[in-house]
Amino acid sequence: MHPILALMAAAGVGYLVGAVPAGYLVGRVARGVDLRQSGSGRTGTTNALRTLGLAGAAAVLLLDLGKGFAASVLGGEIVAANSPGAVAWGAAVGGAAAVIGHVRSIFLGFRGGRGVATGAGALLAQAPLALLAAAPVMLVAVWATRYVSLGSLLGALAAAAAVALLVAAGLAHAAAVVFAVAVAGIVVLAHSDNIERLRAGTERRLGERVAGPEKAGGG
Repeated sequence: MHPILALMAAAGVGYLVGAVPAGYLVGRVARGVDLRQSGSGRTGTTNALRTLGLAGAAAVLLLDLGKGFAASVLGGEIVAANSPGAVAWGAAVGGAAAVIGHVRSIFLGFRGGRGVATGAGALLAQAPLALLAAAPVMLVAVWATRYVSLGSLLGALAAAAAVALLVAAGLAHAAAVVFAVAVAGIVVLAHSDNIERLRAGTERRLGERVAGPEKAGGG
């Protein structure tokens, strides 16, 4: 297979893995709830926490992390079969496609989450040190402000910066920084409504509850 075709195959597989609607499935199985009809209407961890509780959110988080990790590994393996020297690019393409699949799932009418956990799982497969550096940024921001969306945005940007530093130090492949920058862009776009509310001072903080479907929040 031509290397370009292999990368396209990695992207296709990555997208389908990422598009598996883990949050939707957990909501249906655990509570008979459609996350798209509750809270923020998203299928990620934050909305699962608000709607399903801690155990449900933990399950969604682990599954979404697993999607990103698996998509990166599979992407690398697909490319390795044809171009062993391009494994890192296969992992990057597969991981980025998984984030797109999570945000715009073909199984949910091109709806989904905001891509943070899936992106983190893919980053774990490609540059775990960057994830180790970025995670505290997100956690501290959420702890200090109780805005999950702000923490997610800062974490994604910190991850891209951390990967760039690792690449400069020779500790990560250039493909990883392309992946991290692309995912940071996807995450920012997926949070466009949150950014508007943060600027307006109307974003909902973690722990605040609103009955029925609404469009605030980070999950």
